[in-house]
Amino acid sequence: MNSSMPFVTIGYGVILTAVGIVGYFATGQVSITALIPTFLGVPVVICGVLARNERLLKHAMHGAVLFALLGLLGTLRSPTKLPALLDGTAERPAATIAQVLTLLSSSVFVALSVRSFIAARHARQNTDVSQGEMGTENKA
Repeated sequence: MNSSMPFVTIGYGVILTAVGIVGYFATGQVSITALIPTFLGVPVVICGVLARNERLLKHAMHGAVLFALLGLLGTLRSPTKLPALLDGTAERPAATIAQVLTLLSSSVFVALSVRSFIAARHARQNTDVSQGEMGTENKA
């Protein structure tokens, strides 16, 4: 797994946390639902910090991706609200912006994570193959 992914994870979690806090205050602190990105972001930051420990890396990164998938799935319909936002008729423009930002950041994070998981798997397979070849050379 890419050694920068824990830091990418922390950055993604900070972005979600900021989106939630800014959205909450931008809407006059009326609805706790504005903090939903923060409720996703804080555990992601925790996963990123835990992932800095090599022993916890795999589990922490999978946990972070689980939260990212929740954010992604929960905001899949947000692009349908963009036309109303752009023409000024959106019922809750701050919520639409927060949802789109959550969708975009979650999509990028999931894509980067999947790419990292695939790279880690290939690296592990290559290591296993090369160790297997070393084992056969020693027997000969």
